[in-house]
Amino acid sequence: MITTLGLPGAGMSSKVAVDTVVTAEPDNLHALSIALLVGAAVLIVAIAAVRLSTRSGLPSLLIYLAIGLVLGNRGLGIDFSDTELTQVLGYAALVLILTEGGVTTKWDTIRGSLAPAAALATVGAVVSIAVVAVAARFVLDFSWNTALLIGAILASTDAAAVFAVLRKVPLPRHVSGMLEAESGFNDAPVVIIVTALATGSAAGTGVGSWWSLAALITLELVVGTIVGLGVGWLGGKLMARVAGGSSALFAIGVMSVSVLAYAAADVVHASGFIACYLASLVLGNMGLPHRAPVAGFATALGWLAQIGLFVMLGLLADPRGFPSQIVPALVLGLVLLLLARPLSVLVSCTPFGIGWRTQGFLAWAGLRGAVPVVLATVPMTAGTQGVEWIFNLVFVLVIMFTLVQAPTLPWVAHRLGLDRAHHTYDLALEATPFDDIGAHLLEVTVGPRSRLAGVQVYELRLPPGANVALVVRESASFVPKETTPLRRGDQLLIVTPATARAAVEKRLRAVSLQGRLAGWSSPD
Repeated sequence: MITTLGLPGAGMSSKVAVDTVVTAEPDNLHALSIALLVGAAVLIVAIAAVRLSTRSGLPSLLIYLAIGLVLGNRGLGIDFSDTELTQVLGYAALVLILTEGGVTTKWDTIRGSLAPAAALATVGAVVSIAVVAVAARFVLDFSWNTALLIGAILASTDAAAVFAVLRKVPLPRHVSGMLEAESGFNDAPVVIIVTALATGSAAGTGVGSWWSLAALITLELVVGTIVGLGVGWLGGKLMARVAGGSSALFAIGVMSVSVLAYAAADVVHASGFIACYLASLVLGNMGLPHRAPVAGFATALGWLAQIGLFVMLGLLADPRGFPSQIVPALVLGLVLLLLARPLSVLVSCTPFGIGWRTQGFLAWAGLRGAVPVVLATVPMTAGTQGVEWIFNLVFVLVIMFTLVQAPTLPWVAHRLGLDRAHHTYDLALEATPFDDIGAHLLEVTVGPRSRLAGVQVYELRLPPGANVALVVRESASFVPKETTPLRRGDQLLIVTPATARAAVEKRLRAVSLQGRLAGWSSPD
């Protein structure tokens, strides 16, 4: 029973309005409950799918896409067909994924790989676009505009897929560094190219001069780089001052700075993606406190973004259009995998003296994932006519070749001899600042393969002022002596002056890698 409330002097119209509010509120709350029910269930299934993915070798992104297909129009009937919303939410998810990649990437890992990675992300992308476009034009008889558009959409490797694979495949530092940096860099130029091609096709004017497009890409990347580095450095300094005492607030602040870098660059018509990734990379390598909570929070948001993105793409896809795209997807996928990607790696990496084993692995590891599928929505939102089928083509191609590439990457790395010489510190470090007294407290966990095991406390040779204050071993804690040997699984609390923290961390990592002779012997 609904009670109608009358307002003095309001008349019948007011009574009707109040009736509407009273009846609408329970409906809205019910809809909210249904949405939360479905969303929570999807997340739980997606989390469980990670374990299934690990055991089966299937990439988790395929399971997420399958969840979306099951929930969609041809499954349980959830109606979702908004390509513009998909593109907006897809870009937002990519920002979080790139932020995770930047925050969790160590500068030492990619420092020596920046130049070849930048070449792969730019020159390599152009080579890939050209090869795929030629195949699409002369093998599948697409128009040049459509062929170039498809080539550009397929040119970008996927950060989410690459970062997920790198968690499972032990690789030499320079190889993993190139893959990480390339996947972080190449979204930016590819997005610009796809947008320009789609907009030009929709307007019927084409992209104009390729020299002007190249100049535009260069300008956007340069300005985006400046914005990203500047916002990252300034934002890190600010967060260290205003949120240094709370790890939760600090983690939120770091993520906000990365998002701010994307937005600031995009507002000035620069590349938001390159700004976001570089800002995150700066933040992750500034020696800021609360590194572990920040990395954990970024990884959690990255996983959430991946799950939401892939499920949403599955919802948008229409399985009825898949059969007609199998042959084109197979043709273009083979061209991409066996010709375009190897040629782009060869052209980009040979000038840097990179060996054929590494080049072979890089060629096979050019994973496509959410990024090409999201970019496949750009022509539709730009108003390009007659290319709606591109989304299904890219969707089918990503599924087919992810099934081929991702499970075989560990085998390829092993066959090429790239899984033996990887480096791992096997050491967890977390810092808590005490700004009022100018000191930091480091929590150090000795991992199962760390060479800190067996080292006596005095053999750490920590910088002056730094001391091991407490050791936690098998749930018992004690104050160590100088001759106390460390064991695997120990947790150390080390007090250090704020000015010596970086030197302490460097020393601990060196001993963890080289043992008690660190500083006297060369790294393994």
